[in-house]
Amino acid sequence: MATDTAGDAGITTTSEPLHINGHSKLDEIVAEHDVVLTDFYADWCGPCQMLEPVVEHLAVETNAAVAKVDVDANQQLASVYGVRGVPTLILFADGGQVEEIVGVQGEEQLRSLIGRYTE
Repeated sequence: MATDTAGDAGITTTSEPLHINGHSKLDEIVAEHDVVLTDFYADWCGPCQMLEPVVEHLAVETNAAVAKVDVDANQQLASVYGVRGVPTLILFADGGQVEEIVGVQGEEQLRSLIGRYTE
């Protein structure tokens, strides 16, 4: 059975995005980390592909955990959070949803947003 090594790396932050499969996994990540930036994406989505390197940098360079949710594989989870378009970024802090952003955002905008909850 495979283990999620990124999830075992620490409970405060991770150095790479965590791929989420199912609502319970997202709940677990949100419970384990103070701040979680969740990227709801689709493989066929051009803007999602543009955002991917930004999300990967944020995983390495900020104190937020970064989670990625493939909306095609997790339609029910996307529906629970009202995701109607991709990319949609949802920020969780202290166990609750605090921000939602639809569309591609610049790295500095997202870094600033995360900073409001991690500093």
